[in-house]
Amino acid sequence: MTSADSLSSFMPVLLGLVGQNATLRGGVVEQNRDRWQTVFWTGDAWDEAESLASQAVADEEWVQSGNFAALGVDALVQPDATASAGEPESDLLPGVGSEAIVLSINDQPADQATLKMLASVLGRYLSLQRSHQNDTRRLWQTTQMLQHAAAWQQLDDDASLLNSMANCACEVLNCERATIFLWDKRTKKLIGRPAIGIESGVLEVEDNAGIVGEALQSKSPRWWSAGGTDEGRVNRRIDRAQNFTTRSLLAVPMVNSRDQVIGVFEAINADPGDHRNESFDAADVRTLSELAMHAALAIESYRTRVDLTETRDRLVEQAAQSKPLIGSHHSMEEIRRNATKVAPTDLSVLVLGSNGTGKEVLAQHIHYQSERRNGPFVAVNCAALVETLLESELFGHEKGAFTDASDTRVGKFELASGGTLFLDEVGDMSAGGQAKLLRVLEEKVVVRVGGSQPIPVDVRVIAATNQPLQQLIEAKKFREDLFFRLNVVSLTLPSLSQRGDDVMELANHFLEDFCRQIGRTMPTFSEDARRAMLSHDWPGNVRELRNTIERVCYLTSGDVIRSEDLMMTPSVNRPSADTGWAEDADGNLNHATRAFQIQHIERLIASCGGNMTEAAGKLGLHRSNLYRKMRQLGMPTSN
Repeated sequence: MTSADSLSSFMPVLLGLVGQNATLRGGVVEQNRDRWQTVFWTGDAWDEAESLASQAVADEEWVQSGNFAALGVDALVQPDATASAGEPESDLLPGVGSEAIVLSINDQPADQATLKMLASVLGRYLSLQRSHQNDTRRLWQTTQMLQHAAAWQQLDDDASLLNSMANCACEVLNCERATIFLWDKRTKKLIGRPAIGIESGVLEVEDNAGIVGEALQSKSPRWWSAGGTDEGRVNRRIDRAQNFTTRSLLAVPMVNSRDQVIGVFEAINADPGDHRNESFDAADVRTLSELAMHAALAIESYRTRVDLTETRDRLVEQAAQSKPLIGSHHSMEEIRRNATKVAPTDLSVLVLGSNGTGKEVLAQHIHYQSERRNGPFVAVNCAALVETLLESELFGHEKGAFTDASDTRVGKFELASGGTLFLDEVGDMSAGGQAKLLRVLEEKVVVRVGGSQPIPVDVRVIAATNQPLQQLIEAKKFREDLFFRLNVVSLTLPSLSQRGDDVMELANHFLEDFCRQIGRTMPTFSEDARRAMLSHDWPGNVRELRNTIERVCYLTSGDVIRSEDLMMTPSVNRPSADTGWAEDADGNLNHATRAFQIQHIERLIASCGGNMTEAAGKLGLHRSNLYRKMRQLGMPTSN
């Protein structure tokens, strides 16, 4: 409708056109659907104004009745081509109709030429005014839609997403309700949410039923208003179930980025405003169509995120299961319990153990049990890095930082950001590398070689070594401050020879894995093979066992694995449990005494099955004194 205030302010212009001393009586009459109503009037009222305006518009010419003459405005005003760009055809939609000016000048009918002139001026003014109003509203609607669309990308559940879309439609269209119908092609159903008044909150309809079905099948907007002859297009059964009355309805198809229709966006009951009478108009169709485009892209983006998240979780779970921490020995059970406790934290962990005991497997176990499981797990062998390359490898370098730096390179700390960095053989790191590593661990920032910009990193560090770090500290080969920084939690993996029946548990796991890889039936171990494996001291620990089983899988073809099939190499120059301390000693009495004490304590603890109280009793010590003695000797006490 036209604003009465704006017409009142424009009347002096019309007076100037017919003479300042002229007396005007009349106004503007507008058609809204099937009704005519006066939107502005000056002077004494005239009851027949609406009837005369209707006749003038219908006859498309000047008409006269008594002291008044009337002429339709639309016939004299050329439509603005730019205003209708992209609009649906005007004769397809209900909404604002024609306008007429009804006027008497000095209580005499306005002559035809004067009336045409005034109608033309007034029509152009009304057209410009409406264009300004529409542009203002359009700008506001677009701003609201873009703000909502940006927020949709942050939502992580479909219910919140669809509710937000429906609320946005109600806001920008000023309608009572809105529903998003997603198309299930398999069942040929349109699933509507949010469905206000429906107990389940979900409304299911056939994909060819009603207005939404028409919009889906035709791939074009469809609308409906009460009072016409097409009442059957609306399902009043749903209205009765919800104690609701549908007065007007607009539905537009939702099309994704691949030009595929994925559903229908429906708006219900346009609120009467200053430009419509409980029905949607052409501008509403354009607005809801654009909103449906944003909604379709947001739904497609959400589905992609869900698919990627599910794929990521599946791959993470597969990675976690590919290298399980296998073993039923009490020492492994204790390690698993401690690892589970420390995993949810960001505490640094130091993993100790001989070569081949599975230090990296334990580090991965901690990583996949932690909140960082969806982040990267990056492993670095510190022993393989010379000092000149260590800084570039760990912290990265800028292009041109040194002779071979042809490109910028991201370091391991940056690659592991958000996840876990595993520093293997950290005891072999050079003194310079230790100092640089300590700085990064303390400051949690790295600076690339040749760069100056500090780069924050969010990394959990798990270090591992087979070196006796306490002895290295005494020999000034390892920084004590770095040791304390890494050794927040210490876990020690036992040698395979100390794990009893874990040998066969691991052997069967490797056997099943390799047989699956090469596609052969899984053989069984004979009793003599079993005895041979349990009696072997496995100097290479789990790594040696894995290599043995891999060899057996490829080189044997029988259904039973015998001891001779194992082809295990006897240990060379391996000291016995009773004399190893003497052979490892360097002649220094203190060193020999210390080595004997370490092996003697280890042997007693192993013979007691890890029971520290029992071991302390055999040594003639209290349990707390045994721990103190072990710490003095540099022995780990975590297990």
